[in-house]
Amino acid sequence: MIGDIKRYFLLLSFNGKNYKGWQSQKNGPSVQAELNNALSTLLQEKINVVGCGRTDTGVHAQNFYAHFDSAKNSVMENRITFIKKLNSLLPLDIAVFHLFPVTDDANARFSAISRTYEYRITRSKNPFLDDFTWYYNGELQVRLMNEGARIIMRYSDFTSFSKIHTQVATNNCKIIEAIWKEENDLLVFTITADRFLRNMVRAIVGTLMDLGRQKLGLDDLKTIIESKDRSKAGMSVPAKGLFLVNVNYPDSIFI
Repeated sequence: MIGDIKRYFLLLSFNGKNYKGWQSQKNGPSVQAELNNALSTLLQEKINVVGCGRTDTGVHAQNFYAHFDSAKNSVMENRITFIKKLNSLLPLDIAVFHLFPVTDDANARFSAISRTYEYRITRSKNPFLDDFTWYYNGELQVRLMNEGARIIMRYSDFTSFSKIHTQVATNNCKIIEAIWKEENDLLVFTITADRFLRNMVRAIVGTLMDLGRQKLGLDDLKTIIESKDRSKAGMSVPAKGLFLVNVNYPDSIFI
């Protein structure tokens, strides 16, 4: 870093309902734009935050990390006051919880070791859950869906579950965990990987739902993955049930 410029991580949550995702864009509001504006106003300097990843329109984040650089000493003079002032400038659907000083080369996106998402389905109609779950009351064979999740973990190329024409060098990902759990009326799919492709989790969930509805067999799932063809996989389930719940970083980046 040049001069007295320091790098910081923010830990925040957001309700994605009103946003076109994390990334700033011309065709609608974004979480990144709101955070840039609030930080720039508070610090009286141009701030451009870098997020730990992109989220699609309507996707939520329970634990989302972003980094920014600042030359102002006021950032760390009183962390609690800084966070309180920052939250006062942000809309109610975005909340910052923590501020961390980090090493100069720490990067919210590229320093991440793994990310964890949850997809939440409610089996009973509940108006108070509607913004944060997908309501589905059909029959599902959860045991089969978990068998399918274990099959998915054996593969590394997830082209069949990615949006086409994305600008990435590889569609390979290492999935560390993939499991369905029933919690009363909730059915929650948890998946952890070193990286994710655009739309990947929602496409995997849609395909495993087809397995649970017995529209597919386990051999069909293997064929879909090996085809590397998005059109062969299931639908992309609604964004409102998807949450980024955790991002893991090496301890060495935190000061």
